[in-house]
Amino acid sequence: MEAIDHHPRRGSRPAWEAENMNATGRLGIGLAAVGRPAYINVGRTEELPEERSVEQMRDATWSLLDGAYAAGIRWVDTARSYGRAEEFLGEWLSARMPRGLTVSSKWGYTYVGDWRLDAPAHEVKEHSLDRYRAQYTETRALLGDRLSVYQVHSLTEDSPLFEDVGLQKALAEATAQGVRVGFSTSGPGQAGTIRRAMRLEVSGRRLFSTVQSTWNLLETSAEAALEETHAAGLHVLLKEVLANGRLAVRPPRALAAMASDKGTSADALALAAALSRPWADTVLIGAVTPGQMEANLAATHLSLNERESDTLAGLGVAPELYWRERSELRWT
Repeated sequence: MEAIDHHPRRGSRPAWEAENMNATGRLGIGLAAVGRPAYINVGRTEELPEERSVEQMRDATWSLLDGAYAAGIRWVDTARSYGRAEEFLGEWLSARMPRGLTVSSKWGYTYVGDWRLDAPAHEVKEHSLDRYRAQYTETRALLGDRLSVYQVHSLTEDSPLFEDVGLQKALAEATAQGVRVGFSTSGPGQAGTIRRAMRLEVSGRRLFSTVQSTWNLLETSAEAALEETHAAGLHVLLKEVLANGRLAVRPPRALAAMASDKGTSADALALAAALSRPWADTVLIGAVTPGQMEANLAATHLSLNERESDTLAGLGVAPELYWRERSELRWT
């Protein structure tokens, strides 16, 4: 699927706009780690200001977006629950007027962290018609017609959405406004959720056209379902490909050894593994600084032979273990 090309302001192209985008055409940038002061990504705290004021995080977001666009990245993913990420992105879009950018966001979680590092809770989940209508209005107010894709945030098989016909119809209405409707998944039951969501129809037409799921070298349980989804024509996005930074900061021994042998970094190698999946249309990176992003982009110059692919395939763990360990990561 082609990105929606919104018309820029008249005049010459900005100096920071990249001319050659081929190498990074399948990469996207996610804003989960820069739109709010606290998040669970390992290796994030050392890269950001200690205070993490609203203004500092806005500057960090703009710097990241400038670097990503200059590198040729043309997909930006955010969510209502990512603190002020939609606000920061909307301001950047208005100031920069970038061309050919696909903007995706998500609804279903509400940010309740009050811009505190020590908040007792940072987000609250609710998949209801009222929550959707309220958050769609909020997202539109911040992103306007730059919104390309709107996704159900962290859909699971027990979500009330599957039984809520009114909510399903409301979601389908967004397509009439030029917005693709999608969903993201989390948890050990991702594969079942993906297959069930694929069967949802409104007025005889499939409801969803995009799916965003966790896939990385430790958690590959959704791979077959995602391959099926891609074959059915949906746009597949991969998230958390570095396992919330664990594969970069605390890589398994085999990954670290292979990266050393290839003269690269563990994060680049893990991203290269994600890019090697032909069914993955867009691979999201979660860098918080241009420096981290530059290290990630080395993945576009890497290839894996069969032996290396087999070695990396052996790093996977049981999904229940993976998601339990993820749930124990601290918000910092």
